[in-house]
Amino acid sequence: MTNLWEDLETGPDAPDEIYAVVECLKGERNKYEYDKDVPGVVLDRVLHSNVHYPSDYGFLPRSYYDDGDPFDVLVLVEDQTFPGCIIEARPVALMKMDDDGEQDDKVIAVPTEDPRYDHIEDLQDLPDQLIDEIDEFFQTYKNLEAGKEVETLGWEDKAAAKDAIEHSMELYDENFDSPRN
Repeated sequence: MTNLWEDLETGPDAPDEIYAVVECLKGERNKYEYDKDVPGVVLDRVLHSNVHYPSDYGFLPRSYYDDGDPFDVLVLVEDQTFPGCIIEARPVALMKMDDDGEQDDKVIAVPTEDPRYDHIEDLQDLPDQLIDEIDEFFQTYKNLEAGKEVETLGWEDKAAAKDAIEHSMELYDENFDSPRN
C-alpha cells in the first residue's frame, strides 16, 4: 500500500508545483491526520471551537518542518475534495505561525487545474478578506482546547513559501536519510 507521506514526491516540480495531500475539508470541523503507520487518514479530533476549515488543508509529501510534522498546506478550493485526495498546486504565500512555542507555518496554495485561480500568483493577489478569514481561523481554532496557545505571525510572499518548502524537503532528507534523485 502506498504511503502518501513517504512514497509520493513533494511535487512534479517542487517548490514551484507541489502535491498537497488533503486531510481536512473546507467547511468542516473534523481534524483528520494522515497516519503513516495505517497508512491512511484518521480522525484526530473534532475542533473544540465553533469554527471550520476555510479551505482544504493537509501536508506536503516527503516534507518535514520545524514543528516535527510534515509541512502544512492550505489549498484554496471552491468545493471540498476528500481526505486523502492529492491536489497538484502552486504555492502563492506563507502564513507564519507559532503553535505552543513551535514554528508551524502554513503554505497557501492554489490548484493548478482550476482556472478560477489562474490569476492568483502571489500574496498580493489574494483578497484581503480571505487573508483575514484564514488568519482568524488559525488564530482561534484551538481557543477552547485546554493548554493550547496559537499565534499567527503575519504573511509572506510566494518566494518565502518556496524557500520554506525547500527547507522542509531538506529537513525530510536529513531526518529520514532519503536523498532525492
